[in-house]
Amino acid sequence: MFSRGLKPLSIASVVLVVGAFALVFFYAPNDADQGFIQKIFYLHVPLAIVALCGFVAGGVWGIRYLRDGDRAHDLRSYVAIHLALIFGVATLVTGSIWAKASWGHWWLWDEPTLVSFLIVFLLYACYTPLRFSIEDPEKQARTASVFAITAGAFVPLNFLAVRMAESLAHPRVLSETGGSMPGDMRLTFIVALAGIAVLFVTLCKYELTSKQASMQLRALKRRLADDEDAAWTPTRRSAAPQQL
Repeated sequence: MFSRGLKPLSIASVVLVVGAFALVFFYAPNDADQGFIQKIFYLHVPLAIVALCGFVAGGVWGIRYLRDGDRAHDLRSYVAIHLALIFGVATLVTGSIWAKASWGHWWLWDEPTLVSFLIVFLLYACYTPLRFSIEDPEKQARTASVFAITAGAFVPLNFLAVRMAESLAHPRVLSETGGSMPGDMRLTFIVALAGIAVLFVTLCKYELTSKQASMQLRALKRRLADDEDAAWTPTRRSAAPQQL
């Protein structure tokens, strides 16, 4: 079920990511103020956008699980949030490198974009411990879905609050006019964003396929164990009178 379209997605991921890096290093010009280090922007910003979208997607799948009780939706919600957290770590790392090179500091607590993303990341960092602290599968899925929905609703509100902030050092790349980027930089950014987004979807499908195969294998092992117990029990019962 989850492996459908995995091969073309994998090919598209490789093509887009390689194409994005080619554009970054051989097509997009160096920034007039920051120079070569500004090129980390094409990795940092798409990672942040895709991570936030992954958090929201986890909430959407959580809604679908609560609505129809399909465990596949709960699995999709978990995988989306799990991979979004990994992309979030990459966002914070690349952001710190960029901040050190541009501002001379690894972190600035008065920069609303940095702090707001950290708050969202720390919020979702509670998801996995909360989920696996509950042993009952049904209760675990329901609690995780409620958390994903509540936290997912916070993400766009947080984004809007940052957009309205007066002090904003990050470039506005999602405005109607494309921000302050020239055409070649804008094209490179769009390709990089598409590459990271397709990569995220591909990794989600790989993890979903792997977890589905693992669950099917465990179910098969349990079925074989039950069949062995069922076959062994009558044998023991028939042998009991002979032992007496």
